[in-house]
Order: sequence, then structure tokens, then C-alpha cells
Amino acid sequence: MLLSSLVAQASPLSEQQIIELQALLVKLNPIQQAWVSGYLAASAQLAGQTLAAPSAAPIAAAPSLTVLFGSQTGNAKHVAEDIAAAATAKGFAVKVQDLAEYKNTSLKNERLLVMVTSTYGEGEPPENAISFYNFLFSKKAPALPELRYAVLGLGDTSYEFFCKTAQDFDERFAALGAKALIARADLDVDYAEQAAQWQQQLIKALEPELAQVSSAVAVDLTSVAAPAAVSSYNKQQPFSAELYTNQKITGRDSTKDVRHIEISLAGSGLTYQPGDALGVYFRNDPLLVRELLLLTGIASNTPVQLAELQLPIAEALIEHLELTQSYPGFVSRYATAIGHAELQTLAADKVALRQYLADRQIIDIVRDYPGLLNAQQLVDALRKQQPRLYSIASSQAEVEDEVHLTVGVVRYNAFNLLHLGGASGFLAERLAEGEQIKVFVEQNNNFRLPENDDTPIIMIGPGTGIAPFRAFLQERDARGASGKNWLFFGNPHFTQDFLYQVELQNYLKQGLLNKLDVAFSRDTAEKIYVQHKLMQQAATVWQWLEQGAHLYICGDGNRMAKDVHQALLSIIQQQGGKDEKAAQHYLDQLRVAKRYQKDVY
Repeated sequence: MLLSSLVAQASPLSEQQIIELQALLVKLNPIQQAWVSGYLAASAQLAGQTLAAPSAAPIAAAPSLTVLFGSQTGNAKHVAEDIAAAATAKGFAVKVQDLAEYKNTSLKNERLLVMVTSTYGEGEPPENAISFYNFLFSKKAPALPELRYAVLGLGDTSYEFFCKTAQDFDERFAALGAKALIARADLDVDYAEQAAQWQQQLIKALEPELAQVSSAVAVDLTSVAAPAAVSSYNKQQPFSAELYTNQKITGRDSTKDVRHIEISLAGSGLTYQPGDALGVYFRNDPLLVRELLLLTGIASNTPVQLAELQLPIAEALIEHLELTQSYPGFVSRYATAIGHAELQTLAADKVALRQYLADRQIIDIVRDYPGLLNAQQLVDALRKQQPRLYSIASSQAEVEDEVHLTVGVVRYNAFNLLHLGGASGFLAERLAEGEQIKVFVEQNNNFRLPENDDTPIIMIGPGTGIAPFRAFLQERDARGASGKNWLFFGNPHFTQDFLYQVELQNYLKQGLLNKLDVAFSRDTAEKIYVQHKLMQQAATVWQWLEQGAHLYICGDGNRMAKDVHQALLSIIQQQGGKDEKAAQHYLDQLRVAKRYQKDVY
């Protein structure tokens, strides 16, 4: 039994020690829990002590709280875990759960519920929340007059449907008769401080639910493996890693610049699984920072306050603030700071502002509307830089203490000037091999290989969407998995854009890759994409699905993933003899069974 298995028995620990222990448990993953358990067992053995639980004694039950999260990139998960830890420390019996793992039928029994969710694309729920979202808005949703709830939304004001999923959940809970503990909060990208404030309000609202509780914990350590090393590096404390390799893997005449990146994790203790992502912190272009300061009349060494840090503004702009992704909040704050009436008018028109920002970075806005302001005003107008997440393109079973990425460089001309993406531009243009880059691993438990190595898989990954499937193939090769593997890949040109061509052809020759279907859209008179290749193979796709295959999609979520989804619905209707509703239900059941998983962006 792992350390997180708690039973209501008498304990030699004080109440405060138990609260602290429970607060820690909420934040630990299974590997970390095992390490802690093994460490305690080893320590006790060395001390000659016997870890036997005392006889049970009746105690008062702690009030139960369920914390659910819908997360596309991991942010909502981390906030949910923080909330759960704070509630546990107060004495609640907390269950924190991924919405993909939550049993919808449990909702009718909940009394205290917290929902933390992001929003994806055009106001859609994140992938792991789709099943619960559909259930909640169906006729099967129960009345919830006994439920008290709170909803926290994480989003990005750059998008039209800011925090819509959180708004939908909030409104639906209320419509079903539930009562809000506190008002919903919709938080922008730089959410940390506001999330902490909302959490404090929530805990205060929950305090009346607490009764006098004498909590106790008994821990069974008898079946725990020996301690294993666990990394202390995470999003808040990233690892400074060395860049090993930066190799362009598209041709000289390609319209795309795709890089194969290899990074050393030696000495970090960081581990990852195929399907996980690597978070990358980057430094903004010093030339871009210099121009920004010239346009705003600010000296580069002017000190500014950034949270608890005081540092020169040039350093703040290079290391800590967002300069490549524009957003409405900056326009509004900047227009006010420089007193520009025309820009203030634009900021007030949401539709016009969204169109204006479409191809513009922060520097473009300042170029269009230059004005003088002080250094602190500029810093306050900007938001904190967020790390970029890249699907990991390697298996540690193959590359050991390395991690590989497949990075499409964002590079475009607009307003007669070259523009580069923040992280991709840094990796491609400004970070030399041998230099350091700050990274962390972001787990994605909703994009995983089947546990059974005999299970067949179908992978659909055009462009850089091939990244996790390179990891999948490496992992299955290392494990000697017998399950069949089928990859659909697409890009513009065979000669310029066939990413990892030699590797894939070798996998075909050795039999690891059973089927490879490619779509090079610009090599034919009529554009052919991966969804067309799927339709051409409709009978075999259906056969594999009926044989239990798991289906994966990675890549562009705005068009490709939706087109592939429609193709799958057509295949299920045609080959399975189902109508549209039944075909959608078939795919929904695949998702519930974790046989239909997406990693889209």
C-alpha cells in the first residue's frame, strides 16, 4: 500500500503533523509517494523500530471535498493540487481528480466541489473534460440541490472565448440547483497571484464546514519498493540544461523550418514518459528589447519592480516578460499609460482589436503607437512570460538522460519586417549548442500508450505532430511490444518535409511499424491530407478499431484535428453501419475508455 493510503485509525502523530503530512501527499505523484514510503520504512528499520498501527479508535469524520480539474497544458492541474493541499491542511478529506478519471455518476453524491478548468480553442472544454462536460449538459445530469461548489477558470484574453468552459460549468451547476461557495474567477495567463487570492477566499468560505476533528493516519509500508531518486525540478524551479543538438530536418527549399532538438537532462533526476511535454523557458531577443526601449524613451538600466524582484528593465524584458504574444490587456494598459486616445478607442472595440492583434507582436503595437512612459508603467502593462510546452519526441528507454523535441520555428513577414516566435526563435537563432536552457517536464496522463503491449495503435501526426509518435515507436521498440503500429503522417513536400524519414523507413523494414501512410499535400494537383488517407483506408481503420486499437491524434487543433475527427465519424458510419449520432457515441466511448486520445495545440 502506498503512503497516500490513509485509514481512520489512532496514530502516534500529532494533529498538526497529520495535517502537514496530508498536505504533502496531495502534491506527490506515485513515484514520489513510493520514495517517501520507502525512506520512512528504511529509517525505521535502521532505528530498530516496528511500524505497527495501534488499535483503531473511533474518531469524527473530516468533511469531504472533491477538487476536479480540466487541463490542456497542466496549469489547471497544478492549481487544483494547490487548492487540495490548502484544504487538506485545514482538515478536509480531499479528493483531487482528473476529470477524465472522474465517474460522472458520483456527481449526485457530492456535497462540496471545486472545479478548476481551462478553455480550449473556440470555447471548447479541454480534452480531458469533454466526457464530463457532455454528461453535465445532457438529460442524464442529476439535480444538485445539496451541492455547494466553486469554479475557477484559467484562460487567455488573446482568445475570443475567454474562460468559456468555466463559465459554462458555473452556469450549469447553478441551473441544476447547486449553490456557489464563492463567485467564479476568470484568470488570464499570468494567473498565479490571483489564483492564490481566490484560493484564500475559498478556504475561508469552506471553514464553517469544518467540525472538531481528531484526524489520524496509519501507514502500511510493508509492500513498498526501495527508495528511488526523485527530481526536485519543476515549473517553478526549472532545470538548467545543456543544448546538445540543434539540427534542421526540413530541406533547403522547404517553406517550413523544423528543428530536431536534443537536450541533456544529466544530473537533473528528471524522468518522463512518451506523451509528456517539455516546458521551455526562453530569453527574448536583446535587439527587440533595445528597440522597444528606444521607442518608449526608457534607459536600459532603469530599475523596476517585478513581483519581489528589483532589476534593470532590460533584464526584466529579456528574462521575465512576454514580448512576442500580444493580448488585449497590454493594449489597454499601454494606451492609458501614454494617453493615446485613438489606441484607447481601439482597445475598447473587442472585434476590431482582435483583428488588429492577429499578426502583431508587442513591438508592432509600440511601433504603430510610439509614446513615452516610465519603466515601471511599461513593466506593469506587460504580463509574465509563460514557458512553451513541446511534445517530447523521445523515449528515455532509448535516449536515457536526454530529451528530444521537434520544433517548428515560427517565422513570418508582417508589416515589411521579419517576425520570430519567442521560444522557437530562441532555440533556432539565439541558443548555441553547449549553452544552457531552463526546462521542466509536464506530465500528460491523458496521452499514453496502452498498458498492454499487445494492443494495436493508430497514430495520426502530420507536421510536428509526429513528435510524440517518434517517442511511442522508440518505447515500443525498447519494450519489445508485439502490438501493431500504424502511422499517418503529412506535410507539404516529400523531398523537403518528410520528417524522420530514415528512422521511419527503418522501423518499417524491421517490422516495428506495420503500416505507414503519408500525405504530401503540395506534391499532387489535388491537395491530399491525412484525413483523406484515413478515408482511403476506411475498411482497415474500422477493422483495427474493432480489434481494440487505440487511436491518437497530435498536431494542429484548429483544423487538422477537427477534419480527422469528421473523417473518423464518416468511417464509423460507413463501415459500422451507424447513423451520425451512433457514430459520435462510438467515438465518445473510445474516449472514455482512453482509446481515443488527442494532444493538440
